[in-house]
Amino acid sequence: MEGSEDLDSSLLTQPWASVCFGESTFIAKACFRETGYVLLISDLSSVWYERAHTDVIGKRSKELNKRLTAHVSSFLNRLSNLMCPLLEGRESDANSFSCQQTPSKLTIHVKSELSGLPFYWDFHCPAAAVEMISRHLVRPLIRMSLALQYQLQELASLLVQKDAEIEDYRESGAALSRGRLRTEPFQEKSFLQKFVDESLPQLCGAGDGQAFTSTLQHLYTAVARQEARAAQKRHHSGDAETPELTSSPQLAGEAMDSLVTLGSQPEKVEPPSDLPQSLGATATPASPAQRARLPVSKAKRKKAKGLFS
Repeated sequence: MEGSEDLDSSLLTQPWASVCFGESTFIAKACFRETGYVLLISDLSSVWYERAHTDVIGKRSKELNKRLTAHVSSFLNRLSNLMCPLLEGRESDANSFSCQQTPSKLTIHVKSELSGLPFYWDFHCPAAAVEMISRHLVRPLIRMSLALQYQLQELASLLVQKDAEIEDYRESGAALSRGRLRTEPFQEKSFLQKFVDESLPQLCGAGDGQAFTSTLQHLYTAVARQEARAAQKRHHSGDAETPELTSSPQLAGEAMDSLVTLGSQPEKVEPPSDLPQSLGATATPASPAQRARLPVSKAKRKKAKGLFS
């Protein structure tokens, strides 16, 4: 049982990846260890799951590969070398994957080579339990939504501050050297409405194959690690209650830190001194009312900088 718990815990922090078997598109995640493997796969209509330990792997390998005689660790290593590149988008032409699916079961057929001999494998995945679907999909996606909403609020607050800074430059007599760079003050409501009207239909029509981009994979991993740590704390404290799905600044802060590593990030805003230390360098987003009252300081006349001359 200890090996099963270790596999399941490791699987939780693995990101989902898009994979294709023939004309069928799935999202999947897998974890391989010396004790066995776990595979979770979904077509966004059904979810299937298989956990196989060394005894099952040894028995199945003998049934499918009568000419091969090897230790179970060799089969596990070969399966890992087959699946991990596939999940990373590096499928090899030397390997063949196909599948047969029903709502209650998914079978993935693998054809490859091992030690110069044909190697066959079948992943037998019955329907996943509701608790597993909730743990690996529902709860992380809700927390990802909360983290992205927190990030949106923080960026909107930063844009309002930038608009106030630009207005201060203008009142000091500065002018743009290139008129084409002029922008209108940021209006959050109109921006969100434009996103819903124009961008959202394109995103919803992109298809299931782009369910998890690389940025979302990093965000999912950050959220899943928080979930794993919370589960470990509940296990040690003996509290088996399900945690509430609230917008935790600590969760949002770590999730956004994961997003920041993928690209350039503006200068961080220092949080107020009365915030808890767990927020790190993240700033609490201002409410719409606070943004409306954002003061524009009347600074002394100074030389223009940056884009202004």
